[in-house]
Amino acid sequence: MRWEGFRKVRAQVCKRVARRMHQARIESVADYRAYLETHPKEWEWLGALSHVTISRFYRDKAVFALLEGEILPALARLGSDRGQSLLRVWSIGCCSGEEPYTIALIWKLQLQPQYPNIGLAVIATDIDQKVIQRAKAAYYPYSSVKALPLEWQHKSFEHKNNLFYLKPEYQIDVGFIEQDVRVGTPCGMFDLVLCRNLVFTYFDAEQQHKTLAQIHKVIKPGGVLVIGAHENLPKGAQGFSVYSEGLKIFRKLSV
Repeated sequence: MRWEGFRKVRAQVCKRVARRMHQARIESVADYRAYLETHPKEWEWLGALSHVTISRFYRDKAVFALLEGEILPALARLGSDRGQSLLRVWSIGCCSGEEPYTIALIWKLQLQPQYPNIGLAVIATDIDQKVIQRAKAAYYPYSSVKALPLEWQHKSFEHKNNLFYLKPEYQIDVGFIEQDVRVGTPCGMFDLVLCRNLVFTYFDAEQQHKTLAQIHKVIKPGGVLVIGAHENLPKGAQGFSVYSEGLKIFRKLSV
């Protein structure tokens, strides 16, 4: 967790842990470590304290520009050649829904007219029930939508009471599931998987390899995996070729 961006949230996590230690009357980090060893359920508390939600529409513009300009059109053409009627996307650790809804907006506003015979289905998963509920409600402060083009803001949101409400027609392609990526994956195969700033930041090397293997199984040959800009695949990872080193985008090998 020492990558540059984590310094912005490290203090917040440390404050949460300190409050929890005070609540449990534990004086030192060493004592808390010992407490964790004898109280297995405490790991659930610690896991919850470590979740830092930073999410907004169109986060990392260059990534979404490449998805819009190259990757999604290429996947649509590949799907069409395979006889697919649906492009399937999985957003892992979706938080309040900004990432999966951004994919839906790109498809509806920019790409659907070019590929009228192919639909879109986005499955978004997160371990936190509260953020899933917020995602389903689909209303956001201006800080969440400000990176979107103004035309998209006006066309796809209703603005009232200082909040931006995503119109139903842009929600219909997105479904939300409460799920831990360490435990399972959604049903079916996917053309595109977004796994940004979660698995390859917060999990240790062993868990990264296990989770990547599970993700690899559900990506179609030639499909694409996007991870966070500050992340890397675990050392020795196989089954992917580099699509964009700078943007941390990978393609699943066909064989």
